[in-house]
Amino acid sequence: LTGTKKLFKRISTYDATDYSSWKNGVNDALIKTVYDALEARELVKVSILKTDFEEPKAIAAEIAEVINAEVIQVIGKTIVFYKESSKKKQIILPK
Repeated sequence: LTGTKKLFKRISTYDATDYSSWKNGVNDALIKTVYDALEARELVKVSILKTDFEEPKAIAAEIAEVINAEVIQVIGKTIVFYKESSKKKQIILPK
């Protein structure tokens, strides 16, 4: 892992907004919700419902590709995304 990803993983354990997926898997509403949350917070956790049988890594890759975000980690049914906000930058990376 890069130093940046390690930093995001540490931050996400205590300071990431948590969202749950819908029953319908990946759809426009879920993608919009994650995108809007990333614009507001930059770091977001998404919990996939246990009844969703799609692979979490596949869901993460699909969402990340559509909204141009980075997948920080996938643990079980929880995905952590990062995307630098264009309007409300909150996470300042050390140089």
